[in-house]
Order: sequence, then C-alpha cells, then structure tokens
Amino acid sequence: MFEPTSNRSETGAQPEAGSGPRHVAIIMDGNGRWAQSRGRPRLFGHHAGAKRVREIVEACPDLGVEYLTIFAFSTENWKRTQTEVAGLMSLFRRYITSQARDLKDNGVRVRFIGDRVKLEKSLVRMMDDLEALTEDNTRVNLTVAINYGGRDEVARATKRLAQDVAAGRLDPESIDEETLPKYLDTCLLPDPDLVIRTSGEARISNFLLWQSAYAEYEFIETLWPDFSPDVFGEVVAGYAGRDRRFGGARNA
Repeated sequence: MFEPTSNRSETGAQPEAGSGPRHVAIIMDGNGRWAQSRGRPRLFGHHAGAKRVREIVEACPDLGVEYLTIFAFSTENWKRTQTEVAGLMSLFRRYITSQARDLKDNGVRVRFIGDRVKLEKSLVRMMDDLEALTEDNTRVNLTVAINYGGRDEVARATKRLAQDVAAGRLDPESIDEETLPKYLDTCLLPDPDLVIRTSGEARISNFLLWQSAYAEYEFIETLWPDFSPDVFGEVVAGYAGRDRRFGGARNA
C-alpha cells in the first residue's frame, strides 16, 4: 500500500524541512459533480473519492504531514437522498473492511470523530475495532469525521463540561479557553495548521470550527477525485511560504 512517493510536485514545488503543516484537514468536496460530469450516478464519484483518500494518506509521510483529518459525512448530509446516504454508509463499511490490515501494517493510526449515536451499531463496532487495531501506530494519524458537525461537537462538549461542573468535578471559575478543547472530539489531536477545501466552494461547512481558529485555508477548484498527491504537494508547499503571525505584527 504505502509505496514511497516523492514530495516534489510536477511543478518542482517542495516544502522546506520543518516548515510545512503538521496537521492538514480536508473538506473532500466534488464527488457528485465529478460523477455527474461523466454521466454517472453520484455514488460512482464517492467510490472514486474513497480511492483518492488512500493515495493522499500514502503521500503524507514524505510531505511531513503527521496528522490528516478528512470530512467524510456531516451532520447535514442526512438531508441527501436515502439512496445516497445508504450508499455512503455501505462505502464506509467496505473501506474499513478492505483497508484495515493495510492501515495497521503501514503505521496509520485511525480515529473517528463525530456523534456515533445516529450511526448503525454494526458500523460503530467496525469503527471501534479499527481504532483498537491501529492504536499503536504512529507514522500517520488519520482522523475520519463521520456524522460530524462543528456546532454539534461544541454543543456536546459543552454538555459534558456542564455535567462535570454540576458534579463538582470542575470549578467554573477555572474555565478558560484551554478548558473546552479537552472535551472536544479532537482532544487528542493538535489543531490543524492547514484546511483544504476542494471543488471551488469557499466555505467551511461547519468543519472544525473551534480548532481552525488560526488555521490557514486553501480553497481550490480541483474536484476531490482529481485531487492527486501532486496537487496535495503543491498546496503543502504553498503553505510553507505563508507568514503565520497568530495576531502578532509583521517583523520590520
């Protein structure tokens, strides 16, 4: 699975050592349009997009990306047709089944974020099993957001925080901006350095709202099934040239 890939794109762009993003989050958009432009059903595009995920995960180590978080299914995606939703859930099962051993053998640790209550129990068991199977891996940290929404995540985290306050486990006077992240789904992950959205849409769609406060954003026209490792490398290389001041002034 994880064959060596070059961290130099077709244009020759290459991130400098230590200057690239450690954590990249991707809103994988455009599967349906990609399929429809070829006269195929939307699910055909989702299957093509799943294959692309594998290639992007493979490219991470050579690009210096330690953490990759992908937006697979949002809390709003339940509004899609029953056929598409059922097809996506089937695709998730198939991906877990077919990729579990390769992910384990090639050092990928998999985590899932999002509200699992609405998901079928059989899928949740598969997710739990894959997390357990890969928990000792460290080469790439792959986080998959399923039934995830940023506002929903903050609401759930706030509820757990309030329960700890009510039970006397947390002093309300001690709560600050470092407290809530400990209750988020991503509590074990660093904040994303770079958020990429494919397909030309310039919105964040309720993805990692708290965590992305200081992330760099890249909105690109490429549809997700066409988002190759070379394109990924170019975006990562572009990040290395950005001046990240985190609210400070530019040095004279």
